[in-house]
Amino acid sequence: MYAIFENGSKQYKVCEGDLLKVEKLNANVGDTVTFPVILTADGKGIKTGDEVKNVKVTCEVVSHGKDKKIIVFKYKAKKNERKKQGHRQPYTQIKVTAIGAPAKKAATKKPEATAKAE
Repeated sequence: MYAIFENGSKQYKVCEGDLLKVEKLNANVGDTVTFPVILTADGKGIKTGDEVKNVKVTCEVVSHGKDKKIIVFKYKAKKNERKKQGHRQPYTQIKVTAIGAPAKKAATKKPEATAKAE
């Protein structure tokens, strides 16, 4: 089974147990984050739209970091204009722990006080 979810205007295809880098999230290492699903697919078929509106991808934050440096070089011929910049995009590495509807919290009933016969 795999799912496609959206984060930071990018879409990611994931299976359970996958490690991936997404745009930096405001979460601590070890926290659990959930993302809404756009599409799911398994042996039974593909589901989208209203069929997956309650489905979530649950992930655990593994680490934070910065990607490899890219060089941005601007140049204008015959003008002696050159500008060199570097950029390192921050990211959050996450591990997919579960794909599916969030677990419903079981309603716990408090034991009712028994009426004493007087």
